[in-house]
Amino acid sequence: MTNFFSELAGKTVIVTGGNKGIGKDIALTFAKLNANVVIAGRDQASLDATLQELQVFNDRCLAVQGDLSQVTNITSLIEKTAATFDTIDILVNNAGVNIPKPAMEVTESDWDTVLNLNLKSAFFASQAAAKYMMAQKSGKIINIASQMAFVGYYKRAAYCSSKGGLVQLTKALAVEWAQCGIKVNAVAPTFIETELTEKMFTDQAFKTDVEKRILLGELAQPQDISGAVLYLASNLANFVTGETIKVDGGWTAI
Repeated sequence: MTNFFSELAGKTVIVTGGNKGIGKDIALTFAKLNANVVIAGRDQASLDATLQELQVFNDRCLAVQGDLSQVTNITSLIEKTAATFDTIDILVNNAGVNIPKPAMEVTESDWDTVLNLNLKSAFFASQAAAKYMMAQKSGKIINIASQMAFVGYYKRAAYCSSKGGLVQLTKALAVEWAQCGIKVNAVAPTFIETELTEKMFTDQAFKTDVEKRILLGELAQPQDISGAVLYLASNLANFVTGETIKVDGGWTAI
């Protein structure tokens, strides 16, 4: 029987926002397959803790601290990864933020915070990583978008805008970089049950509204997203580019 995903062993994988939530689960999924995983985020304590978990499976993992809404930190992340591992095979643009507010209350600072991390950082990380992927004539870029790229929802004007832009960015980069051997795709999750969203779902009315919109009747788990990312990173998806896989339990089917 074919040993699926075995080709990911020894690959260099960057996961932005890989220290918490679904990013952490994605990073662990790759580490368990013996990939060299580089995680990036702002919080040093959680980076250190997650790195220890990753190194249980592969001691050739790395944590890089920095605010990725700043392009200089993105450049540093990519260059440090390339200097350490010589190649960059897979980039998962997962770092993101939401500031839930009614549209009439969104400030310029709120807008910039959301767009800078969710969209701007994904572009400049992709641009920086693509330089190395072009040289090796191969690479996979996977953007973590959202079902909110396809539907609207309350208190998410900036967030929906950023994720809609990310889906279109995925297509644009796929078109430009196909000839360079780089595949660019995205995963669009619904609401995920993690320690980061736990507080959000203490609002029972909100949780009930969300669950009734998901046809499968429950929140997604981090491993549901990691599975889609793993597929896109693997040889199983070598003829897939410019695509966004919705992992939304059927939310957008109606």
